[in-house]
Amino acid sequence: MSNNQPDISQYTISQEPFYEPQGDEIALYGAAYAARLPVMVKGPTGCGKSRFIEYMAWTLKRPLITVACNEDMTASDLVGRYLLDANGTRWLDGPLTIAARIGAICYLDEIVEARQDTTVVIHPLTDHRRTLPLDKKGELVTAHPDFQLVISYNPGYQSLMKDLKQSTKQRFCGLDFDYPDIATEAAIVSKESGIDSDTAKQLVQIAHTARNLKGHGLDEGISTRLLVYAANLMQQGIEKRAACRMALVRPITDDHDIRDTLDHAIASVFA
Repeated sequence: MSNNQPDISQYTISQEPFYEPQGDEIALYGAAYAARLPVMVKGPTGCGKSRFIEYMAWTLKRPLITVACNEDMTASDLVGRYLLDANGTRWLDGPLTIAARIGAICYLDEIVEARQDTTVVIHPLTDHRRTLPLDKKGELVTAHPDFQLVISYNPGYQSLMKDLKQSTKQRFCGLDFDYPDIATEAAIVSKESGIDSDTAKQLVQIAHTARNLKGHGLDEGISTRLLVYAANLMQQGIEKRAACRMALVRPITDDHDIRDTLDHAIASVFA
């Protein structure tokens, strides 16, 4: 494929992702996409932000290009670079450029992990210009009419040094996410893992105990994702308390007192 005609099929979501709505986020996102407004999704780790974007891409029948941002990511990693090969140099589009060309939803996950000088390259795509300058190539890419930019981050976790600049934040609409209510979260865990509903409710009970410790020894509570991991271990025949210790406690803390507290909570729930 040429740079002007990338292969769209590799970015297409063929099967419906499971997503349990928590409110009016589907309607709100749909309206934002209809207006081609950039969207910022905020919420704690593992609460369903990425799954929601996948679900909306499937619903809207748009290709989705996801970029896991990190502190080593450069502007070239997003927009593209020249590469050397046997025939000389050739230009390789980055994921942001590909998304702009083909009219995909470009999802920059955990945007605050990227350097601030890197995130500046997204600015022209988030206002009336909807363009992406490729300075090294001397090309100005005009975004496809169906293109949309989405970013996500956890506002309760990153340091002030990693927070987004106001000049970036005010280019986006915002959606707040949190962990679902008890009944909804239990239904999600049961659906995702196949575990029975009573066990799913017990897992959610443990998660709420851990989330109450956030800021009191824990940086982050137990995510819905980890609850699904614990349920998956149980489905493989692992004893419930052992599965919870492995999936829910050991990943989130090395503090022995906090571990003991959570281990006791697990033992109490699965007495």
